[in-house]
Amino acid sequence: MGKHTRTAALLLVSSVPLTGLLANSAFSRPPEQPVRQSAYLSRVAAEEVKWLISPEAALAKARELNRPVLLDVGAAWCPWCDLMERQGYQDAQTATYINEHFVALKIDFDANPKLSAELERVQAVANLPAGLPLTAFLTPDGKLFAGGGFFPKEANSDKPAFRDVLTEAVRMFSNHRSEIEKEGVKSKFGGYQK
Repeated sequence: MGKHTRTAALLLVSSVPLTGLLANSAFSRPPEQPVRQSAYLSRVAAEEVKWLISPEAALAKARELNRPVLLDVGAAWCPWCDLMERQGYQDAQTATYINEHFVALKIDFDANPKLSAELERVQAVANLPAGLPLTAFLTPDGKLFAGGGFFPKEANSDKPAFRDVLTEAVRMFSNHRSEIEKEGVKSKFGGYQK
C-alpha cells in the first residue's frame, strides 16, 4: 500500500457546521481560563501543543490566523487517548507542526457530558469512527471537514501515521477550502480507506 493511500485514510465528510454546537455549549469558558479544568486537561497542560480549551477562543484564533482547527476529544480513562498523546501530541516535531499549521482545541469528554453527547451524534451523522479519541478538523467557521479516531505515530496496515494525517488535512484546507466551505470535499478520498 502506498503512502498516499494510507494518508487518505482520513475520513472526509460533507461540511458539518459545528459553530453553533461549540459556541452554545455549556463548555464555553473565558479564553484566558487555565487548562487545569480536569485531571485530563491538567495532564496535557504541559505538552508542547498550544491547546486551547475554549471553542470560541479556538475559532476566533483560527479566523485571525486563517488556519484550520485540530479538535481532539479525549478522556483520562481512555487508553487509546493516552497512547495518542504519547505517540502524537508529546512528540516534539509533531507538536511544532501542529502549532505552526493549526489552532489546537482540546475537549475533555467527561468535563461536559452535553457537548460530548452532541459530538458523538456528529460522529455518527458524519460517519466518523465512534469512540475516543475523536480527531477532527474544522474550518475557522467551525465546519467539520475531516476526521477520524486514533492515529499512530508510524503507519501500519490499518491506519496512516498521524503526521501524514496532519499534512493531508493542511493540504485539503489549502487546496480545497472553497469546496469545503460550500459543501465539503467530495473527491477521490470520499471515505475511510484502509
